[in-house]
Amino acid sequence: MFVLIKLSIVVGAGFFIYTKLVKNENLLFSKFIAFLVENDPFSAKNVAFLIILTIFNWFFEILKWQKLVQVLQKISFKNALEQSLGGLTASLITPNRIGEYGAKIMYFTGRLRGKIVLLNLLGNIYQMTITTVFGIIGLILLVNSYDVDINYYRVTRFVFILLAIAIISFFGVKHKRFRVKGHSFVDIIDFIKTIDINVHIKTLVFSLLRYLIFSFQFYFLLKVFGVNIEYIDAMVIISSMYLLASIIPSISIFDVVIKGSVAVFLFSYLKVNELTVLSITTSMWLLNFVLPSIFGSYYVLNFKLPKTEQ
Repeated sequence: MFVLIKLSIVVGAGFFIYTKLVKNENLLFSKFIAFLVENDPFSAKNVAFLIILTIFNWFFEILKWQKLVQVLQKISFKNALEQSLGGLTASLITPNRIGEYGAKIMYFTGRLRGKIVLLNLLGNIYQMTITTVFGIIGLILLVNSYDVDINYYRVTRFVFILLAIAIISFFGVKHKRFRVKGHSFVDIIDFIKTIDINVHIKTLVFSLLRYLIFSFQFYFLLKVFGVNIEYIDAMVIISSMYLLASIIPSISIFDVVIKGSVAVFLFSYLKVNELTVLSITTSMWLLNFVLPSIFGSYYVLNFKLPKTEQ
């Protein structure tokens, strides 16, 4: 039965990847391939550099996870690699990558699983914090630099909703019936307070390095596809895109569609060709999700439940 579950995860991830490539509503895979053949943007040197950026992107994600888990127990980089890539594969077909939480806790025994969920949540919060800070700066510069048509009524309503959620969350801290990932806010805050400040700092730094790497990777792809744009101008759009795409609930496998749609809209202010933008978002998805998930599939298939208390 357990073998069937592992096979279902791998086959399901593979099927969804295949479906999203072949039946992408925004960009047909055949059209994507034809565009690559016509423009020939990927020299051996460019491909090698892009893969190196992907490796460093996931290197810091794995290092971040290793550092977080070591709050509870020592794990090797190899174990952190297996858990991170295995979690990615399991998360592809679940809303908002919730499957990552379920996959990672399976590597630990019962007494640690609750705290593993909190550590994973903390890592994602730090990554989202970096995305939000850069995204807000990007959106402000975007509005000030371009003639962006803004519906201020909707923006005001959205801000009001966020404030209401923040107020409810603040008061919810005092009530254990309000729960996140199965834990009350009190539990989460108490646990976070027990973590050494150096772990928080390193987690934030690793999140920042990841963000700088994959955002630069997007910029490099713009240059590879022949888009003449300055780094600062590109980052205004890229940071805005990642923020807007991150706040839209989705199944991880559709990440390429969401980012593609948002990117097309934002890069239209720079007069970048739609097909070029969609090709870049598809390339980013292949590099940073599909490629690592292939290696993650190996770890999923070879996964064994822990036998003893850790």
